[in-house]
Amino acid sequence: MLYCSTRGGVRGWDFQKVLFAGYAPDGGMFLPEAVPVLSPDTIRSWKDLSYTQLVVEVCSLFIPTQLIPRRDLEVLVGEALSSFSVPEVVRVVRLKEGLSVLELFHGQTLAFKDLAMTCTVRFLSYFLQKDNLRATVLVGTSGDTGGSAVQSARGLRGVDVVVVYPRGRVTPVQEKHMITCLQDNIHAFAADGSSDDIDRPLRRLFADPRLVESHGLMSLNSVNWSRVMIQLAHFMYAYLQLSGAEADGALPEVEVVVPSGGAGNITAGFIVKLMGFPLRLVAMVNANDILHRTVTTGDFSMAPGVIQTLAPAIDIQDPYNMERVFWLMLNRDGETVKNMMEEFQRSHKFSLPEKHHQLLSQVFSTGAVSDEGILDTMRRCWQENHYVLCPHTAVAVWHHYHCPHSPGISRCYIATASPAKFQAAVQRAGLTCDQPEAVQALDSLPTRYQNLERSLDWCKDWEDRLREKIQWISSSRKDADTYKH
Repeated sequence: MLYCSTRGGVRGWDFQKVLFAGYAPDGGMFLPEAVPVLSPDTIRSWKDLSYTQLVVEVCSLFIPTQLIPRRDLEVLVGEALSSFSVPEVVRVVRLKEGLSVLELFHGQTLAFKDLAMTCTVRFLSYFLQKDNLRATVLVGTSGDTGGSAVQSARGLRGVDVVVVYPRGRVTPVQEKHMITCLQDNIHAFAADGSSDDIDRPLRRLFADPRLVESHGLMSLNSVNWSRVMIQLAHFMYAYLQLSGAEADGALPEVEVVVPSGGAGNITAGFIVKLMGFPLRLVAMVNANDILHRTVTTGDFSMAPGVIQTLAPAIDIQDPYNMERVFWLMLNRDGETVKNMMEEFQRSHKFSLPEKHHQLLSQVFSTGAVSDEGILDTMRRCWQENHYVLCPHTAVAVWHHYHCPHSPGISRCYIATASPAKFQAAVQRAGLTCDQPEAVQALDSLPTRYQNLERSLDWCKDWEDRLREKIQWISSSRKDADTYKH
């Protein structure tokens, strides 16, 4: 299994090299050169696997045994998922009127990012220890990714995490998961801007090959292929739990509805569809509706600014994983994708040709939900089921209440975070949600972070500040470990 860039300039990389790379050197994103297709019999044979076993099977398709032997892979995945608060790691909750919710938020930071992050950090640590290397992880976050990266890597030898989050645009719990971690290898920055603003200096840093090489710089956003790879498993798990597939005959279709921001999760669903699982995919967004406009009208254009909503983790106007969707959709046409994405990054807008728009409409459908729609959905789900949704999950579940259900097709709604992380939204809906003890304890912990202030040339200023931090980390660690890849 080898990997290539969506922009056509890089081919033949192995999983380890891709894991440490983040963006490809040509500015693209990594994907397998060929997506494995599973037979219906193989899919049926996985029906009784636990979630952890399913993750191992997925990873074994994309990580050759010469890089991570099967026995080591089982240990790494088992250890990564051993600290989740429910034995099954993820679980399906079946509510009234065919409403099935896949809870992915039982990790340490109460968000689905913990599933992929814990495994990815284990893979990272495995290779670093094996080769006596160090890495500096640079993470921009809209809320959940940063906390998950920090908590997964805190105190880990050989890894420093530099996390940048949008000040005032994340919830108090999300922020505390990042700034209460005082281990020496964690470095938090609060930026005076949106998550899309943060992405701009980060892209420039990753586009500097000398910086990346000399400081072991890498990403743990869903830019990183490993994150998307692990997310394949929960789409498969949802299908296997809800499809009712029998021993023979055609595999039945299952609809999976996903709250979407950066589009990493829906990209994973598309790959699972290409692998042979008969999924009908729906990506739901909030008022930051670029994904919805792209699918419905072909208008792949950013709005003037990011709108703050009750679902902050998906307050994104640059759904960067759509680059992967376009590449897969266009039969691996790297040149076309390169031209599309460079135009989009230059002008922040692109109009899909009609034939491309038609292809995209076959990949998944979309919907957009207002803040009032989020609150109404939270209230209705509580009234009918005594079940509290987080506002992001409510963005998905809105679809259940407003879109006719196709007879005979099971639906699954992806619950990406616990409502305990979003107390203000829960209270605005007139509901209550008990906070876990671990969340309550965050209030009494000391904090540490640095500010990235807005300035006339803020993008360059932020880039310079982060570059200085990366160089300082290298300098302070150089006597203890090697920095190279």
